[in-house]
This record gives sequence, C-alpha cells and structure tokens, in this order.
Amino acid sequence: MKLSNKQKQFLKGLAHSIKPVVQLGANGLTEGVVAEIDSALNHHELIKVKVPTDDKEEKVLIMDAIIRETQSVKVQVIGHMLVIFRPTEERKIQLPKQ
Repeated sequence: MKLSNKQKQFLKGLAHSIKPVVQLGANGLTEGVVAEIDSALNHHELIKVKVPTDDKEEKVLIMDAIIRETQSVKVQVIGHMLVIFRPTEERKIQLPKQ
C-alpha cells in the first residue's frame, strides 16, 4: 500500500495524540513483540511503537523489520518513535482521497 503526502499528513495529525502501544524491551524484536504489534494494528490501525536503542543503524533495521513483518506502512519516525498504519477490513480510519 502506498500513501500520498496528503494521507500521511492526515495520519500524522491523528497519531499526534496517541501514546505508544508497544515498546521494545531488552530482547529487541522477538516473535512475541511482532505478534503484539500485529494485534494492535488489527485493533487500532494506526499505532506508535517505541524502539529504545541508541544505535541508529540497529534502530533502522528494527523499524524496517517491523514494517516488513506486519505488512504495514511507515507514516513517520520521530526519535525512537515509529508510527505505522495498516487498514483493516472495517476501515476505522477513513483516509482522504489521493
């Protein structure tokens, strides 16, 4: 799924007020964490994930793996926070037209 700039701006506005749903621990990205992110996406569609690592390369790899494993779309990254979106069949969030 590809998002237009207008749609990304809309999602960023919605994500501004939400708190991180999942935070990676010392074990990093495990199958359990991926399952939790997947479950949160099914429930909320738009979530924040906190990736607390100081190694920039590792952070990018972890974030790319999250996006790949959950088949979601990256909306934005701010510091250690990753905002991702994946629509469900019910379409809780109505995106603006392209």
